[in-house]
Amino acid sequence: LTKNRPKPMLTAGNRPILEHVLDALVDAGIEKLVVVVGYRRTRVQEYFGPEYRNVPIEYVLQGKQLGSGHALLQARDATAGPLVVVNGDRVIEPGSVTQVMEAFDAGGGSPVMAVIERDDAHEYGGVRLSGGEITDLVEKPQPGAFRLINAGIYAFEHDIFDAIEETPREAGELALTDTIERLMERNSVSSVQTGGIWADATYPWDLLEVTSTVLADGRVKEAPRADGVWVGESATVHQDATLRPPVAVGADCVVGPGSVVGPDVALGENTTVGANVTVERSVVDSDSRIGHGSTVVDAVLGQSVHLRADASIPGGPADVRVDNEVFEEQPLGAVLGDRVEVGGGASFDPGALVGSGATIGGGCYVAGHVPGDAEVVR
Repeated sequence: LTKNRPKPMLTAGNRPILEHVLDALVDAGIEKLVVVVGYRRTRVQEYFGPEYRNVPIEYVLQGKQLGSGHALLQARDATAGPLVVVNGDRVIEPGSVTQVMEAFDAGGGSPVMAVIERDDAHEYGGVRLSGGEITDLVEKPQPGAFRLINAGIYAFEHDIFDAIEETPREAGELALTDTIERLMERNSVSSVQTGGIWADATYPWDLLEVTSTVLADGRVKEAPRADGVWVGESATVHQDATLRPPVAVGADCVVGPGSVVGPDVALGENTTVGANVTVERSVVDSDSRIGHGSTVVDAVLGQSVHLRADASIPGGPADVRVDNEVFEEQPLGAVLGDRVEVGGGASFDPGALVGSGATIGGGCYVAGHVPGDAEVVR
C-alpha cells in the first residue's frame, strides 16, 4: 500500500490520514504547520499545497528515514519557541492536543507527553507513571502488564533539538523516545491522559479500524444522504442498491443494482461496484472496480484494483505474518496493493497480502503473501 505513497497519505474515510491529523491541529488553534516529508514527498506537497484551512504549511525534508527523532530534528530551523509534535499517521482528537498544550503552559515549559489507555497496550509499548510523571517507557511488554501507551502527542521547548542532537544513535537511527528517556533521567516529563478518538495505522488491518473510527465520527468530505451515509454529489447509487451505515461513497462512484455496501465501508472516488456485490468493513481506494457477484469483507484495496466477477474475499479473522512476526486473530480478509488485477471467481484465504501490480488468474485460491508484480495462475 505504501509503494507509491507515504503511509500518512493512506486514506481513512476517503481522506488521507494526515488530513485528519492536520484538522486536529488546526482545530486546537495551531497557527503554523511544519510537515517533515521524505519518501514520496510530492504526494504530500501536491495534495496540501502551501496552506491548509488558511494555516500556512512549511515543508522540511528528511533525506533519509533515520528515526522519529531525526525527523523532528529537520524542523529545527523552521520553528521558534515552544512546539507541539504529533505523529502523521495517527488520527487524534483536537481536545487531546489542547490538553497537552494546557499542561505544558501549566508546567512552566517542562516536556509533556500524552498517554492513552488501550486494551492492546502490549502491541504499542507500555508507559509507567508516578504521580503524573513518566518514569519508564517499556517496549513490547507482556499482554495485560500495561494499559497506558504513548499517544504520540508532545509539547516541548525549542531546546528539544539540543537534546536530540545529544542523544546517541542506535544502529544509525535517532528515536524521539530515546531522547525522552534521557530527559526523564535529567528532568521531569509530565503526562496527560487523553481520551476520545485515537486510531493508529501501524499495520494493514489498522486501516479498517481507523476508517471505522472516522466514519463513526462523521469525519468525511462527502455530502450526507442519511444518518451515517455520505455520498458524493457526482456518485450514482442504483435504486435497488443498499447502503448500510456508516458508509461513504466518493465522487464519481457507481454502485450497481442489488449490491449491499456497508457497514464500515469507504469507497474512494471513481470506484465502480457491479451488480449483486457485497462489501462490508472495507476500504476501497480510488479508481477501483469490483465485478458483479463479488464479496469483499474485511479488506483493504489500494488504488486501481480490479476484481472481476464472482471474486471472493470472505473476511477474517486470520493469523497474519508481517516480516518475521505473526499477529494472531486479526480481523483481516485481504490486502490488495495498487493496480492488482484479479480474475473472475478467484478467492482469498483470510489474511492474504497481495503486492502492488500483481495479477491473480481466474479461479485461483490465494493464501499468504503474493509479491508485487507477480502472476498467479491455476
